[in-house]
Amino acid sequence: MLLHIHPDNPQQRNIQTVIDCLRGGGVIIYPTDTIYGIGCDIYNADAIERIARIKKIDAKKAQFSFICCDLSHLSDYAKSVDTPVFRLLKAALPGPYTFILPASKQVPKQLKTKKDTVGIRIPDNKICHEIVRGLGHPLMSASLPMDGDVEYYTDPEIMHDELGNLVDIVIDGGIGNTLASTVIDCTSGSPMLVREGAGEWEHLIS
Repeated sequence: MLLHIHPDNPQQRNIQTVIDCLRGGGVIIYPTDTIYGIGCDIYNADAIERIARIKKIDAKKAQFSFICCDLSHLSDYAKSVDTPVFRLLKAALPGPYTFILPASKQVPKQLKTKKDTVGIRIPDNKICHEIVRGLGHPLMSASLPMDGDVEYYTDPEIMHDELGNLVDIVIDGGIGNTLASTVIDCTSGSPMLVREGAGEWEHLIS
């Protein structure tokens, strides 16, 4: 299903359709403030395995992240962070960043890495916010299989043509960005750049 949702004024009826799909074990493709992502309910093991198959990766080795709507979920899924790191998160989020933090016991075992970490994302995107708020907990997020031309992972209609038979809903929230989020590891005390993307690293630490 290709579902059009207005990026500035998300239609609540359509948001509810997405939430019902996720609660039923569905897999969706959705917009963020960077590239489009593929995701599901973090507590649905079958849906997580399904995404791993779509991406042709081992779910146990995959580095999925959590899409949150604000920092209120932080204490649920990440161990307590020190004040400088919290200030960094507060300054950068919502925005095009993924922060790697020590995982709490509430993170589903299937989504923990061997390093016992979790990636936290709060995109500056109203559609994401409304979905997560309605779901009541974070959305599991992964990047799309990056095959083909740039239009493949920026244009939702092309995504639907290519992947519509593998997922339940492709949300059309407009043309996506071409850059992924900037990934920052905050597990060792001082933040370390893992991947530079849409978020400006120098600006963040200056």
